[in-house]
Amino acid sequence: MPSTTDTIPSGRIVSIDALRGFDMFWIIGGDGFFRALFKWFDIPFFTALAHQFHHAEWDGFRFEDLIFPLFLFIVGLCLPFSITKRLDRGDSRTTLYKHIILRSVLLLVLGLLFNGILNFEFESLRYAGVLQRIALCYFFTSLIVMNTGIKNQAIWAGSILILYCAAMKYIPVPGFGAGQITPEGNLASYVDRLLLPGKFCCFEFGDNEGLLSTIPAISTTLIGVLCGHWLRSVSSPAKKVQWLIIAGVVSLVAAILWNFIFPINKLVWSSSYVLFAAGWSMILLGVFYWIIDIRGLKKWAFPFIIIGLNPITIYMAQRIIDFGDITKFFVGGLAGFMGDLRPAFMIACVFLVKWLFLYFLYSKKIFLKV
Repeated sequence: MPSTTDTIPSGRIVSIDALRGFDMFWIIGGDGFFRALFKWFDIPFFTALAHQFHHAEWDGFRFEDLIFPLFLFIVGLCLPFSITKRLDRGDSRTTLYKHIILRSVLLLVLGLLFNGILNFEFESLRYAGVLQRIALCYFFTSLIVMNTGIKNQAIWAGSILILYCAAMKYIPVPGFGAGQITPEGNLASYVDRLLLPGKFCCFEFGDNEGLLSTIPAISTTLIGVLCGHWLRSVSSPAKKVQWLIIAGVVSLVAAILWNFIFPINKLVWSSSYVLFAAGWSMILLGVFYWIIDIRGLKKWAFPFIIIGLNPITIYMAQRIIDFGDITKFFVGGLAGFMGDLRPAFMIACVFLVKWLFLYFLYSKKIFLKV
């Protein structure tokens, strides 16, 4: 394996790639591994921890509920290093708009491919999805970044959350009235049932990545943008970490207070949920930035960096390549001797195969730039 210091691209804030990889780690097998491992321990403490790797059924927040907003936060975090930096050096705005549109369309297409559009079963197709939400959040956030300064970007982020909360609380839903934050009675679910064709994901009455709930997800991305501006600023690295942690704690407190009015809820992407997830995202960014970019401790993060440099690749590859079947070919016999530890062992081996696939792409300098 090549040395970390020789292979990590120069000029990058390495902690961003590492944090993205840390986030994707849970998506490509980390959560399943720890669920299986904690189940094998069969101790109440670990059983309780295992619940953190399942989404909250409705209101509430678990570790699993951080994974997607953290990714959107990182999408926004990168925009000042791409769009704003290129605007500052005088790049063509037309070229940037074309890039934004192309990237957004590609993500939408990949999302529909992931959901099985090539089966041509349009009535049962899920039109919403993770990549579709990333595409829409990237598109609208990029437009805001292209046309506003930092202060107005913050105003956009806050205004969206306030207006979304007001809409969910005061616009009546036929048959339920206003302010019902229940699976069947909330406004976001009603809009999905009214306007979103095909099937829904994750609960019966609306989609986990539905239409209206994508709007506050733009605020999640914009909060990442604001943190990206802060990392680009001339402030000292220590001060950057200090204020990332402070801002994260303030965001958590604000979310807990807002929870009394608009409960923390991932399925409708509530305003309090945005702030709660953003708080933890800022704290994690501060910790990763301090350890990796300030202290220079990068070697431990190398496995995450490999994942973080090709996140969309592995997300799509999981849908196309049967990594489980490949793993069984090599270690299926050995797994038979593992007893109750077999599920955790197999998940770990599948993850390793995925990581080796990404490392091969990395070694060949193959990156899916979407």
